[in-house]
Amino acid sequence: MTTPYKDGFAPVAEEITAFDLQVTGRIPAELNGRYLRNGPNPLSLDDPHAGHLFLGEGMVHGVRLREGRAEWYRNRWVRNAEVSRRLGEQPRPGRVHGGMDFAANTHVIGVAGRTLATVEAGPLPYELTYELETIGACDLDGGLPGGFAAHTHADPVSGELHALAYFFGWDHHQHIVIDAKGAVTQVRDIPIADAPMVHDFAITERFVVIYDLPVTFSMAHAEKGVQLPYAWNDAHPARIGLLSRATGDLRWVEAPSCWVFHTLNAYDDGDEVVVDLVSYPKGFVDARLDLGGPPTLDRWRIDLTTGRVREQRLDDRTQEFPRMDERRSGLPYRYGYTAATRELHDVVGPAVAEMEDLPDEVFDNTLIKHDLDKGTQESRQFGRGAYVGEPVFVGAGEAEDDGYVISYVNNPARGAADLVILSGQDFAGEPVATVHLPARVPLGFHGSWIAD
Repeated sequence: MTTPYKDGFAPVAEEITAFDLQVTGRIPAELNGRYLRNGPNPLSLDDPHAGHLFLGEGMVHGVRLREGRAEWYRNRWVRNAEVSRRLGEQPRPGRVHGGMDFAANTHVIGVAGRTLATVEAGPLPYELTYELETIGACDLDGGLPGGFAAHTHADPVSGELHALAYFFGWDHHQHIVIDAKGAVTQVRDIPIADAPMVHDFAITERFVVIYDLPVTFSMAHAEKGVQLPYAWNDAHPARIGLLSRATGDLRWVEAPSCWVFHTLNAYDDGDEVVVDLVSYPKGFVDARLDLGGPPTLDRWRIDLTTGRVREQRLDDRTQEFPRMDERRSGLPYRYGYTAATRELHDVVGPAVAEMEDLPDEVFDNTLIKHDLDKGTQESRQFGRGAYVGEPVFVGAGEAEDDGYVISYVNNPARGAADLVILSGQDFAGEPVATVHLPARVPLGFHGSWIAD
């Protein structure tokens, strides 16, 4: 069996707890909380799940910061029933949706004091303790009628958390709203044909922005035993849904034919809706991620009068995992952050011949700060073998970039990872602090700063 779990994606084999971590520099005193990140980490490379990057059992890595100290590092597998069994433990409680009990591997978020490991496509999230032990599958006290979503977006004004759930057995998506106390206050069913994948979405002050793009559930792939049976579908037209947050009215407009994993941000601009995102020319071609072309950072302007979408290329470098100051989610904003790595290129872009002629430094494990007002970028390179992860912004002062960008970065000299803390306003400068972890952190997916 071939496996994508090699080089930066190679899994770790044990769970570790370490206290009083060594720090270079000075951890900002206002960073009191946990930086957590989830990702696939197969229990064994002989597992069927080790054949696809999206299917490995989730492992959450966390660092707890308090009063200028790095108090602990922990990594823990998310224990669904199968992981519990294989680790010789009793299964955790909690119901299963649609027969899908999955060790959530995509994101980890804080919801009203709870820590949830999330995944898309039907399974429920798993709740974790503060120290990352698994409590069990979580339906938010019965508020979730089905599964949940990999990505959520919080309204910084109302405190509401929005999610968009999907499942191959449904003829609809579900828009879910959770209040600041963690209670599900609204579930709207949105009719959808062909059971498309919807990894992410967006919110503005007026709308929930829904991607309905040509990657759909494939029965032909399922019958052949394809592990993740979604495929590019030329017969499925690309469109964008604008769901009114006030009335529930839904309008569809024609979208560029492409695939979108992640949104940077979206906002209302008069008679237009602006959506900044990472788009691929295609996705899931022959059930593979590397044949659809490399991702680029783009802006879509949706004209509410004409229903037309105008595209603008913001940056054509291969990049992913866009994040921003979430105090500006759904609102006009200026700065965004992305990651560009050789490993990302190898996964999503090697079939594009012209990319091979670019110099090594283009893929040299770089975090990018985008000034969207000026149309400029700053880069912070970490070098070959750094396996830099998603950049998460933590606001500190009133200015939008007054805060810190944090990420796990492999230190090849130590054979272990660092938690690197950069200044948002001195992005290309030396790190404010580097927390030296006792173990390697494989490349993974998404994480959160969860303040105490």
